[in-house]
Amino acid sequence: MSPALRVWMVAGVGCLLVVSSGAAADATLQLQLRYRQETAPGSGRHHTLTRVESWDPRRTAVIVCDMWDSHHSRNAVLRATEFAPRLNALLQALRAQGVTIIHAPSDCMESYAEHPARRRAVETPRAAQLPPQIGEWCRQIPAEEQGVYPIDQSAGGEDDDPEEHARWLAELAARGLNPRRPWRKQIDLIAIDAARDYLSDRGEEVWSILEARGIQNVILTGVHTNMCVLGRPFGLRQMARNGKHVVLMRDLTDTMYDPRAWPYVSHFTGTDLIVAHIEKYVCPTITSDQILGGSPFRFAGDVRPHVAIVMAEDEYETEQTLPQFALEHLGKEFRVSYVFGSATDRGDIPGLEQIREADVLVVSVRRRPIRPEQLALVREYVRSGKPVVGIRTASHAFCLRNLPAPEGLADWPEWDAEVFGGHYTNHHGNQWKSIVGWAEGVSEHPLLAGVPREFPQGGSLYKTAPLNAGTTTLLVGRLTDGSAPAEPVAWTFTRADGGKSFYTSLGHKEDFAGEALPRLLTNAIRWAAGK
Repeated sequence: MSPALRVWMVAGVGCLLVVSSGAAADATLQLQLRYRQETAPGSGRHHTLTRVESWDPRRTAVIVCDMWDSHHSRNAVLRATEFAPRLNALLQALRAQGVTIIHAPSDCMESYAEHPARRRAVETPRAAQLPPQIGEWCRQIPAEEQGVYPIDQSAGGEDDDPEEHARWLAELAARGLNPRRPWRKQIDLIAIDAARDYLSDRGEEVWSILEARGIQNVILTGVHTNMCVLGRPFGLRQMARNGKHVVLMRDLTDTMYDPRAWPYVSHFTGTDLIVAHIEKYVCPTITSDQILGGSPFRFAGDVRPHVAIVMAEDEYETEQTLPQFALEHLGKEFRVSYVFGSATDRGDIPGLEQIREADVLVVSVRRRPIRPEQLALVREYVRSGKPVVGIRTASHAFCLRNLPAPEGLADWPEWDAEVFGGHYTNHHGNQWKSIVGWAEGVSEHPLLAGVPREFPQGGSLYKTAPLNAGTTTLLVGRLTDGSAPAEPVAWTFTRADGGKSFYTSLGHKEDFAGEALPRLLTNAIRWAAGK
């Protein structure tokens, strides 16, 4: 048995709630809340935004959900054991600032019948006004009806290898535990302060504690986000619908999701999809580094490069085709963030700050001078030497045609030449059809693996020649009537800063419907990420 599994089975996991103590806090909690806002009513697309808030620790609670001492999923055991020490450090830091902790390992109260933290919860006076159904599971709040639940967890979400899972269940049974419900208490990696903390798994008790302590701000953490953290009587949904200012600690949680189920993405991408759902329809999220410093917690097995896709064009509907492409082709290997241009202000791309953390930047923007501070983010990214991938209108992303930037906005007329090594001047008429094929001498290039040698182009042929030195042409396009010279359609480029770029003038909706562009773009992003 691995040390992590041994710690889990000997210790125990449970739900944890942190509530403010009566001690005066030295300072307020400075938190950056991340949330999603629909780009336009009914669009189904969301800007990812942040706001800074100051919280009084004496009016703040943290609920850490179902960190049990064991679980029927072996992988769930390993992941919870991995982040439990970080969670314990977080609780220590919050407790020192005047935040009181209530642990709530569901179904485990018998193990704590005589514990001072349990007695403290039981002896808290019942709140005079209890919300309706506060003692029950909450499976959906009205806001969630606007979206589609992002993963299929109907089979329970276990992602264990079948043979390992069978051995794990047999081991649990041999220890005299119920293999389907083996938890008995909270994991020992999370300390319970007998003098200040609380223990409860009951909605009425937790709500009464919050009311008795004057708590308005609530932080949820623990497992599992798509099940207990959302649905328990003290979970995100109940807190949100009953008026608490609630957030999810998104880096100290896990999801019961099996990559063999829809949408067939990695386990960690499944968690990302649930977090995004929560940020859209339930509540904002924060990360533990805002309390502890350093970086957010990341599982050792989560080695996904971060791809940021920026979409701000009005011709080719890439705000629809690119997210669908990413879910289908990148979800197993990459963490993906989406950045959409404003629907009401062409000079604004809300949430562009996300590219600071990106390993690969994908651009689908058309003729948008933007706010100077936003363009500075793009320039900063390029100067860092990180890779850039562009499609279609990305060649003329940040400048107008033969016009200066409007007052108050900034442009980058040299973007095409400097970042892609291109020379876009115009395009052939939409009435002219074109055929795309491999360039000469590149038959062994890895970016062409799985790309047909010849295929029709969905949109008009761009005029992109001549390319700059440092480019390698991969695809060329020709009008079907032969009335114009061939044009480069896809190429790589080594920039002056040493970074590498890929560009293709493909990107029409019909191109995404075919097999060539999805394969080419997947190859390009893998190449850009060093895969």
